[in-house]
Amino acid sequence: MLDILKVIIFGIVEGITEWLPISSTGHLILLEELLKLSQGDAFFEMFQVVIQLGAVLAVVVIYFHKLNPFSPKKTKNQKMMTWQIWIKVLIGCVPAGIVGLFFDDLIDKWLYHWYIVAIMLIVYGILFIVVENYQKGRKPKVTKMSQLTVPMILIIGVFQMLALIPGTSRSGATIVGALMIGVSRGLAAEYTFFLAIPVMFGASLVKLVKFGFDFTVMQAVLLVLGMAVSFAVSILAIKFLLGYIRKNDFKVFGYYRIVLGIVVLLYFGIMSLL
Repeated sequence: MLDILKVIIFGIVEGITEWLPISSTGHLILLEELLKLSQGDAFFEMFQVVIQLGAVLAVVVIYFHKLNPFSPKKTKNQKMMTWQIWIKVLIGCVPAGIVGLFFDDLIDKWLYHWYIVAIMLIVYGILFIVVENYQKGRKPKVTKMSQLTVPMILIIGVFQMLALIPGTSRSGATIVGALMIGVSRGLAAEYTFFLAIPVMFGASLVKLVKFGFDFTVMQAVLLVLGMAVSFAVSILAIKFLLGYIRKNDFKVFGYYRIVLGIVVLLYFGIMSLL
């Protein structure tokens, strides 16, 4: 029963932090330090990734018409444009896909630590502030998906690859990368949402295969519950972010990351000395 309550909290945190550029995996790792599940380390390693599928399904639901190339309501040209979106999304996933597939075990072994999370929270927090200050008063060069070129997509893809480091934030890294090359905030956020679909399905499949699909009934219930909660909360988080960036920049998230990173360093640093 206690694990069920913990998973609900994990689902809420995942649903909020997956789309706000503040690192969902980083928050889940830190939360697990405070609210440990009683299902073992192997289960949690898989759970913290697969739970993100619920959040990704929220993107599919919200953007279903835009991302559906078979919609009977679309003209032939609109269907072609939809296929182009998917091609650009898949190209953007290549860097993270290659690194994640071949170095997943090394990433788990060497990078899933509280001090890595804290450092990346602070580093990308500073980057958000620097990039937003640089872009202040400048008009974005790219405001439509059709304007994204392959070199631009690969640059954004490399930033997404860097988000394999816990504490970075996949959405945060790709948004920073997009802003640096002149992409508008709205398009940067939307493209980030779309990139999450194949990346998280692929990452979840890798983790499920490693875990072996060998679930107890309780573990299956916990996993489905976590995904359901993260899905519901993600719907609200995505709509909030889209509304927020119409009138605001991302600097507030940068300040939040820096403060949280410092708190993490102090808390876990002191705990390690006790």
